[in-house]
Amino acid sequence: MTSSENPPLLYQTRARVHLDNIRYNIEGIRKAVGADRKILIAVKANGYGHGAVELSRMAERIGVDWLGVATVPEGIQLRQAGLTLPILKFSPAFPQEMAAAVEQRITLAVCERENIRLLQQTCHDMGTSTDVHLKIDTGMGRIGVVPADAAAMAVFIERECPNLNLSGAFTHLPVSDTADIDYTKRQIVNFGTIIDSIQSAISRKIPLVHCANSGAVLAHPEGWFDMVRPGIMIYGFYPGEETPRTIDLKPGLSFLTRVSFIKKVAKGTSIGYGRTWQAPDDTWIATIPAGYADGFNRLFSSTGRVLIKGRSYPVVGRVCMDQSMVNLGTHTDVEVGDEVVLIGKSGDQEITAYEWAERLQTITYEVTCQINSRVPRVFDPYE
Repeated sequence: MTSSENPPLLYQTRARVHLDNIRYNIEGIRKAVGADRKILIAVKANGYGHGAVELSRMAERIGVDWLGVATVPEGIQLRQAGLTLPILKFSPAFPQEMAAAVEQRITLAVCERENIRLLQQTCHDMGTSTDVHLKIDTGMGRIGVVPADAAAMAVFIERECPNLNLSGAFTHLPVSDTADIDYTKRQIVNFGTIIDSIQSAISRKIPLVHCANSGAVLAHPEGWFDMVRPGIMIYGFYPGEETPRTIDLKPGLSFLTRVSFIKKVAKGTSIGYGRTWQAPDDTWIATIPAGYADGFNRLFSSTGRVLIKGRSYPVVGRVCMDQSMVNLGTHTDVEVGDEVVLIGKSGDQEITAYEWAERLQTITYEVTCQINSRVPRVFDPYE
């Protein structure tokens, strides 16, 4: 099945999203965690740059249970696209967002009494109710109620907020992708103890308890609880070098363009802004319509590489906003219109997002998220 028609202008710079690979990754997670445990996939930041709507449609069709977003507008976009799966916003909503979130059936994270009171008032005024998940800070240090106050916060929701249904509780694991397994194991044990105290205080079981991000899905099965929340791994990347490769993953996208112009330049000719590179010999230079505004980072100036016809060629001169230049060498069979691989495979050669992350001294998350929205996403079939 193809989840959308391909954009007509395929010669342009584009990201080819391999929905078949993403499905493979999700099914690998399902096999590992078991059919009875729910799966929430993080589709925030436009599905880490892969296309949240199309990805979510595929996920809904193959039986994913929940979607996770970072902002209310992200959740609204999914609802307007026809998605009916439960959606969790990972952080509390601002007061002015609450009515829209409730109307669009976006489950909100809560962790602060005044914010909860305002959400209760919003639902009361609207004559409706909404589900909430209590966020507990067990060691991330970002957002969440402190463990000592978690049970009291749950009691406040249960007894004083009749329009709020406490249907979940969760925490986040900051080093589950590293070799510091003891810290994560302590977090998981502490989280379980906190959940026990909450359930004792409200005299019922919380339906959805969850804490396992990609690192914990791969390395900490004791943290799987009722639901897991994979993010980067569904897109084909392990979250850290030290993370066990317990589930096989395939890359979720390729980043492609085409040669737009070729010229032969004389030895000593300078290329690009600042004249930072001069041709060491008479050589052929290809221009490609991809620059830092597309997500081809400016730090690749005279350091990056691309693949054309199964061969690797160096980027020369400064990467421009919309174009970059490539040294084809003293002889070439490359022609205008030939495909250029920025991330992906060409013949036996491959450039991975891991390679980009290493060169840019960042992480794969940032690599795919920074592929600009002006770059069309072309979706491969997945069944």
